[in-house]
Amino acid sequence: MSELVRFGVSLEKPLLDRFDALLRERQYTNRSEALRDLIRRELVQREWREGRDVAGAVTLIYDHHKRDVLSKVTDTQHDFQKVIISTQHIHLDHHNCLEIIAARGKAEVVQKLADALTSIKGVRHGTLSMSSTGKEIG
Repeated sequence: MSELVRFGVSLEKPLLDRFDALLRERQYTNRSEALRDLIRRELVQREWREGRDVAGAVTLIYDHHKRDVLSKVTDTQHDFQKVIISTQHIHLDHHNCLEIIAARGKAEVVQKLADALTSIKGVRHGTLSMSSTGKEIG
């Protein structure tokens, strides 16, 4: 178990009030846990900026009836098979599909994968959720 260190933080009252309101909104039980999450979020973003090994998920919504969209999504995934660790295809309704692609590798390659997939004609919406492999954020 890691060593717990206590430290003080000085904030202006209006900023602290806004932070406490955010904590209530997100249902944090205390300020410490919220600060830990903020620090981890910054460390994850640093991993991405510095091009380290990262993990992420690309989420796509597309109409599988659109000409060639499914084959282009599949072809793109084959081009990036070294970083793709899992895919999940979900039929939302008769036309719309949700595809979730889990990836792990160098940040710039995972970003290129997301850009390549979201730019395919027929993809209605796409996002990249960035995360960490967990090694750097403790």
